[in-house]
Amino acid sequence: MITFLSGIILLLLGYFFYGRYVEKTFGIKENRTTPAYSRQDNVDYLPMDAKRNSLIQLLNIAGVGPIFGPIMGALYGPVAFIWIVVGCIFAGAVHDYLTGMISIRNHGAHLPELAGKFLGKAMKHVVNAFAVLLLLLVGTVFVTAPAGLLKNITPEWATLGLIIAAIFIYYILATLLPIDKIIGRFYPIFGAFLLISAVGIGGALIFTGAPIPELTFANLHPDNAPIFPLLFLTISCGALSGFHATQTPIISRTTQNERQGRNIFYGMMIAEGMIAMIWAAAAMSLFNGPQSLSEVLANGGAAVVVSEVSKMMLGGIGGTLAVLGVIVLPITSGDTAFRSARMIIADYINFSQKKIANRLWIALPLFAISFALTKIDFTLLWRYFSWANQSTAVIALWVGAMYLFIAKKNYWIAMIPATFMTMVVTTYIFNAKIGFGLSLSISYVIGAVLTIVIIALFFRAAVKSRNNNIELDDVVDLSA
Repeated sequence: MITFLSGIILLLLGYFFYGRYVEKTFGIKENRTTPAYSRQDNVDYLPMDAKRNSLIQLLNIAGVGPIFGPIMGALYGPVAFIWIVVGCIFAGAVHDYLTGMISIRNHGAHLPELAGKFLGKAMKHVVNAFAVLLLLLVGTVFVTAPAGLLKNITPEWATLGLIIAAIFIYYILATLLPIDKIIGRFYPIFGAFLLISAVGIGGALIFTGAPIPELTFANLHPDNAPIFPLLFLTISCGALSGFHATQTPIISRTTQNERQGRNIFYGMMIAEGMIAMIWAAAAMSLFNGPQSLSEVLANGGAAVVVSEVSKMMLGGIGGTLAVLGVIVLPITSGDTAFRSARMIIADYINFSQKKIANRLWIALPLFAISFALTKIDFTLLWRYFSWANQSTAVIALWVGAMYLFIAKKNYWIAMIPATFMTMVVTTYIFNAKIGFGLSLSISYVIGAVLTIVIIALFFRAAVKSRNNNIELDDVVDLSA
């Protein structure tokens, strides 16, 4: 319990102290007009207040990741707490803040545009394809995952197909309509379920004195899966997630003032870290160790753990409300996944989204592809998701480091986590069966060599960009 409570306190301290340092390093300009006003189209660009933006940002980034990921990561034991806390403060929240603020400075540009500007034109095309594929996978899984959970608590006449259809209809509306019409209005309701779920489970853990294990650096995974690199891919949302880099530009287009950025981008990542801590602690404490937890996961996956934890801690009614809180997380990330994909494609082909007909031309093919994916088994493809997700985070962190380097500011706040995660994703893909299948020791060596090469390329490009006086802000043209 001491380790768990200490982790929550450290996350709060991280927001107030390190978050403020990151904000000061970036250098906000309170008098600078944000894209919500300079590009206002009342569809994607429009000003919304800080509270609503913060809630939307939290629900955008917090899919099932900060619940399912930490539950799976709990198999490693309390070492998972370390990654959630340290990763969230020094990597994930920095990633989200820099992505959001650099986007604000560049007219609400998405990651492909930013990567093309700061890492080279070729990266724009690579990251664009990467991001759209990632968002399609996320959107599709965030149809099927909540549909399965809803099927367990709805009447028999509500078939799985009917529930999937209803979710798709909601996603279509949320993708096409102005952001304040659906997302801005429904998210407060969804947020209430989220708070009931997180606060209810967290409070129950504390007041019942749940046997949450104390800190140990030992690897408790029943299959002895290596902590490095697997833990850092298993727990992504809640610590560091590239998916967030596709979501923050949505809110960068509705933020009223740069001073709101620390609460919206850095703060909501800290909140997600707390959700991750709660579910990791619940999984560790209620199933008699990693071995028993592994058996539960093998007989139904993380969704079963969610259901069992909710009922054990909160009873029938409270447990159902907690499950609803879990259900709204993927739904509120799925809708913005499709919305973000529409916006990225529109920016890429320079296609105005003010008219709903233009939005339909992009959105309908996306939903057709996603619906087809729900009909096939793409388990093998989905195994690449964790790697693709963290690789996207690596790209976003290198973008942040490049921006700060050119600005002659402390770029190490982004470069250190970028370097670490570069080593993680390169080691993983060379070791994993879905990758090159090499031994772990050889993968470590290759990962280290590639990381050093990438660092060298970064400094070469950064010095060149600084000497060429590349413009940091206001050069991405999204007006057409």
